[in-house]
Amino acid sequence: ALSEEMESNGSATPKSRRHPLTLPADSPRRAAEAMPLAAIYNSGFLEDKPLSTSEIDVLNQAILKNWSSKPGDKAKGYIGKFFNRVRIGAKITAQVVGNHGTYTVSIQATDLTTKSACSCYIGKGGYCHHCAALAATFLNAPDSFVEKIAKKLDDVRKLEDVTEFLQSTTLESLLAQLKEKGISQKTFAASIGMSTQHLSAVKSSELNNRFYHELGATKLACLWILERYGEKA
Repeated sequence: ALSEEMESNGSATPKSRRHPLTLPADSPRRAAEAMPLAAIYNSGFLEDKPLSTSEIDVLNQAILKNWSSKPGDKAKGYIGKFFNRVRIGAKITAQVVGNHGTYTVSIQATDLTTKSACSCYIGKGGYCHHCAALAATFLNAPDSFVEKIAKKLDDVRKLEDVTEFLQSTTLESLLAQLKEKGISQKTFAASIGMSTQHLSAVKSSELNNRFYHELGATKLACLWILERYGEKA
């Protein structure tokens, strides 16, 4: 499964877990484009500046820190080719057409760390060339990502709002809320006629940008139980 990654590295062994990316030549960060990214960090180019609270700046700085190598040829072929570009807070998501269909790719930043994922067959841990290409695409054109505000449940007024809300919250977070109410994942799974193993698969797959058909309905079931449980509490 790692053959594609190995090929892009020109090596018989998987690359170390550093994201393959260098700052694009046409990036608007003019002060940095004259030197390699490794030199930027070694020189303290970013460390001398306080971390901005701007979500875009958080993404920029985290991406620059975590994708510090030159992109492989496969990654270069996808840079700028993404569509459905969306940013919610410090998380970006977009789609790109690959060799085996359309892939959903995401990068989420927290301080100077990132969590990335791709729905391609080697992208589970976020270390594929599609993730590297998305990082470069964002550095090149952050304004091309449409900003969306995560909807809160209280803001859901229309049927169309339901889809937006379900997309802005994960099954993992909803199950965590159930747990706080004393409802275990096993108990919830049994209540909706689903095995614990399958519920775990639905939850973990969403985090890797692979979506089961029953994902939305499962989230709605979580919300229903949370609401009813809250009323009785």
